[in-house]
Amino acid sequence: MISIDKSLWGGAEKFDSLLALIRNSRELGDKQRYLPNEIVDQFKEIGIYRAFTPDKFGGSGRSPAEFLLAIEAIAAANGSAGWVASFGMNPAYLAALPIETIEKIWKDTPDVVFAGGIFPPKPAKRVANGFEINGRWQFGSGSMGASLIGVGILGDDEGLPRMAVLPREKVEIDQNSWDVHGMTATGSFDLIVKDQVVSEEWTFIRGSKPTLDSPFFRYPSLGFAAQVLSVCALGIARESIDMVLDMAAGRVSITGAPNLGERVYAQMDIAKAEAKLRSSRAFFYEATLDAWESITSGDELSDCQKSMIRLATSNLTHECSDVVLSAYKVAGMTSPYYKHHLSRCLRDVHLPTQHAFMGEITFQNAGAMMFGHKPLPGYL
Repeated sequence: MISIDKSLWGGAEKFDSLLALIRNSRELGDKQRYLPNEIVDQFKEIGIYRAFTPDKFGGSGRSPAEFLLAIEAIAAANGSAGWVASFGMNPAYLAALPIETIEKIWKDTPDVVFAGGIFPPKPAKRVANGFEINGRWQFGSGSMGASLIGVGILGDDEGLPRMAVLPREKVEIDQNSWDVHGMTATGSFDLIVKDQVVSEEWTFIRGSKPTLDSPFFRYPSLGFAAQVLSVCALGIARESIDMVLDMAAGRVSITGAPNLGERVYAQMDIAKAEAKLRSSRAFFYEATLDAWESITSGDELSDCQKSMIRLATSNLTHECSDVVLSAYKVAGMTSPYYKHHLSRCLRDVHLPTQHAFMGEITFQNAGAMMFGHKPLPGYL
C-alpha cells in the first residue's frame, strides 16, 4: 500500500511534531475559524508551499502522489489543516501567468502562500493598463495566512472568468462570513476588493495552458485541484476508523454488554468501512500514478486518463463520507458531543461532498465518456 515518505517533508520528527501541533490546535482553530499562523509557518518550513514551485526558484520538485500523501496525513490530524495545506498546489494556477510575472512572484522565496475566491466572478472594467476591480467573493480558504490573493473577474469582452492576483494588503477579509458546521478552521472567508486596478499581466484565465513546462505543469490542473481537496476526506476517514478501534480497546459497557470490539455489528460495520476506504483509496492513487507515469514518459494524457482522475476523486470523496458516518454510528453516544473529534470528523467530511469539483455531475460526465459521448464543458 502506498504510504507517505516523511523524509520528503523535513523528516519524521519534524512532520510528526507538526501533526501534534495541529491536533492540539483544533479547538483554537474552530473558535477563531482559521488556522493559527504557527501552523502555516510550519507548512512553509516542511515544504508544503514549495512542493511545486518552479525548480529555478527553489522548488522541491514533488510529484502529485507525494503531495497528496502529505495532505492525507495532515487531514487525519485535522481536516481543516489538510484543506489549507492543499493549496500548496497553487503553482498549478499561477503558472498560467506571464513569465515576467512569475519571476516577480517567486523572486524572494519559493514559499509563496496563495489563496483565492473565483466565484462568483465579477464584471471588471477594462482600463488603460488592466482591470478596475470591485466586489465580494466567497470561499477564500486559507486567506488569513496568504501573501497573494486571487479573485475571479469577467472582462467586458470575455466569456471565461479570469483570476486577478493582488497583494494580501489590497484585499479586505470579512471574518464574519464563514459560519458553517464543517471545516470551520479553513478561514474560508469572503474577500472584498474596492477600487483596485490590476494590470493584465497579473491576471490569468483559470485552467489555461501554463507558461512553464515541466512534468508537473502537464498534469491536469483542474483535476489536481479536485484531488487535493478530496484527499482531505480520505485522511478524515482513516482517522475516524482508527478512533473507533482505539475507543473500543478501553471501553466497558455500563450495562454489562460486550465490549464494543466484541459486538458483531461493530465488527461487520468497521470491516466494511475499512474495505470501502482501502478500495476507493487504491483507485484514487492508481489513477494518479498512471497519469504521472505517462507524463514522465513523455506521453500525452488521454481523455480517459483525465476522466479517471476526476472519477476516482469524486468516488473517494463520497465513499469516505460514508466511512465516517459508519464510524460515527458505531461509536454510539460518545460521538455526538460537539468537541469530540469524531463529531468534528463527521462535520468536516461532508463539506468536500458539497464542492462543485466532487458533485454528482462528475459521475454523469465519466459515464458519458465511457459510452463514447463528450462530457460537459469544463470537466476535462
